[in-house]
Amino acid sequence: MTTSTTEFKKDAIAGFARSGTDTGSSAVQIAILTKRINHLTEHMRSNTKDYSSRRGLLAMVSRRRSLLDYVRHHDPQQYLDLIGRLGIRK
Repeated sequence: MTTSTTEFKKDAIAGFARSGTDTGSSAVQIAILTKRINHLTEHMRSNTKDYSSRRGLLAMVSRRRSLLDYVRHHDPQQYLDLIGRLGIRK
């Protein structure tokens, strides 16, 4: 799976943007982080000793958690929609 960061971002923006020029809303940022986290998780499965990537992965997870907390606090319905569409929660 060779996909560039630009393609990840275009997919996330297309699916979660509120308007044509929306590239930085919380929903878009969470979607981009989720795609990057999923991609890096696959990398970590085959490269278990890659500690630098593990550190980056944990930072991304923490950033996504902060954004999700923000959305949950300000718009609970959007929070539920986001986690449902992204499949983040069980």
